[in-house]
Amino acid sequence: MSESSAGRTVSGEDEVVDLCRDLIRIDTSNYGDHSGPGERKAAEWVAEKLAEVGLEPQIFESHKGRASTVARIEGEDPSRPALLIHGHTDVVPANAADWTYDPFAGEIADGCLWGRGAVDMKDMDAMTLAVVRDRMRSGRKPPRDIVLAFLADEEAGGIYGARHLVDKHPGLFEGVTEAIGEVGGFSFTVNENLRLYLVETAQKGMHWMRLTVEGTAGHGSMTNNDNAITELCEAVGRLGRHQWPVRVTKTVRSFLDELSDALGTPLDPDNMDATLAKLGGIAKMVGATLRNSAAPTMLGAGYKVNVIPGQATAHVDGRFLPGYEDEFFADLDRILGPRVKREDVHGDKALETDFDGRLVDAMQGALKAEDPIARAVPYMLSGGTDAKSFDDLGIRCFGFAPLQLPPELDFAGMFHGVDERVPVDGLKFGVRVLDRFIDNA
Repeated sequence: MSESSAGRTVSGEDEVVDLCRDLIRIDTSNYGDHSGPGERKAAEWVAEKLAEVGLEPQIFESHKGRASTVARIEGEDPSRPALLIHGHTDVVPANAADWTYDPFAGEIADGCLWGRGAVDMKDMDAMTLAVVRDRMRSGRKPPRDIVLAFLADEEAGGIYGARHLVDKHPGLFEGVTEAIGEVGGFSFTVNENLRLYLVETAQKGMHWMRLTVEGTAGHGSMTNNDNAITELCEAVGRLGRHQWPVRVTKTVRSFLDELSDALGTPLDPDNMDATLAKLGGIAKMVGATLRNSAAPTMLGAGYKVNVIPGQATAHVDGRFLPGYEDEFFADLDRILGPRVKREDVHGDKALETDFDGRLVDAMQGALKAEDPIARAVPYMLSGGTDAKSFDDLGIRCFGFAPLQLPPELDFAGMFHGVDERVPVDGLKFGVRVLDRFIDNA
């Protein structure tokens, strides 16, 4: 803690809500192109907050306006490997007309802070800033060096953010062996005596693709047995309806074992409907980690109602489990058939690490100290994060952005959803947990 200019003691808990509100009010919507409105402003804002407490942040701009902020905190024992704490400042776009409150106003209502980025992931950015600022003001060094990275462009694959820094400025992460970032550390209440906190130890791989079918163009009034739209739609329909086989990876097996113990009932991976029914709001998140997947997301063809086009296209968001990439592509090509040309749009690997070691012990200890009924368990994220880039540097990555959530909150639905919001008490809980975690990491 420290003294403010008015003489009042200020802590990380005091600051975190306002920090998160200020960040939400910077519109950093990422439209998936070369523009990144607001990212430079956010990078400068973060740098200012770090500089205020004596750090020397650097801003790296990979493309006009696409900026990230990095700083290093000296630890008590600089001979120890360093820890990376990373978060992204960009968000997916939001249509204000669909929201209860303006997505970029940072309104507080019903005990929550509302806005785009409230959980993905300006909450973690704010919690990190609050903890770091408090520790720097009070002179509390971490046990080892900590590298802070507030990154651009995660929502479009990280090309202008984490990937740029890893490829062009790897020296920033010299000595880093472990990292924490999104999406993990959030609670799932089992009963009044047990809350599970899901720590991300694995991520599905990503394969975004463009599908193309070439056909014979012609007049819409005439018979045409080589219609590109028909051929493509049939292939996309097969893909969208395909029931991918259940594949239980190491992380998912560990999660199911922990959940089975918590619920006091065996869980059968071959009967996942019954298992997922017990998971409430996180069922969507966990269910997607049991199979490879390929979701058609965009269609395009034609320019006039009475003209059969010579080409039709579709885009698909493909995700594959760790260890099942080859099976994914073999199944994909079999389902699509020989007429469909498949092109890569963006891809990244799957990740998986063990749920053990000093860092995991520090997570469990910090959670338990703030929530006596806490139990940390590993899980797999169905999406991807900037951890994929940092893994290329040999950094062992975890998703740990601690939040204690009310049981009724649809947390999975907050990600990229309408009315995204985070409990105010959850933010303060996260500050306390992160502070304890750093002491023992």
